[in-house]
Amino acid sequence: MKKALIVIDVQNEYFEGGAFVLWNGEQTLENIKKAILAAQAAGAPVILVRHAIKGETPFFGETTKGRQIRDDILAMVPDATPIIKYNADVFYETDLDQVLQDLGVDEVILCGMMTHNCVLFSALSRDIEKYNPKVIPEACTTVNEIIHMLALQGLATRVPFVSVEEAF
Repeated sequence: MKKALIVIDVQNEYFEGGAFVLWNGEQTLENIKKAILAAQAAGAPVILVRHAIKGETPFFGETTKGRQIRDDILAMVPDATPIIKYNADVFYETDLDQVLQDLGVDEVILCGMMTHNCVLFSALSRDIEKYNPKVIPEACTTVNEIIHMLALQGLATRVPFVSVEEAF
């Protein structure tokens, strides 16, 4: 099976100085970086996804710094062309499905922000089913620990979890 790592919404907005700082962000960021390194070591493509809101808004607005993927993540995947999404599901009205097909991917590993929203809705997307999705729980986070755990509990009945070490 050819795997790909999909890194969802690791954007400035969710970290110190951003408009919506998430729980456990720095530890999650370190785990995401480990997942990226593991994917790269295995020769698996790393796909960066970023959320956007159309128009000028204070959260993910078109000209806000918070909308951008973190520089340290971009530096790890310098050849990445981020998939831009305007909804929670990474497949909805994006070209991600075509990108995965072009790469010959048949399994995707998900990580990123926010567990209860974009990670959850992407992992449950109808379009992801053919890619045998898995989620790395320690490389995801959200508003607080309780919401993170509740989202994972609900997701566990539908999508397998893997650790960073098991993913690739």
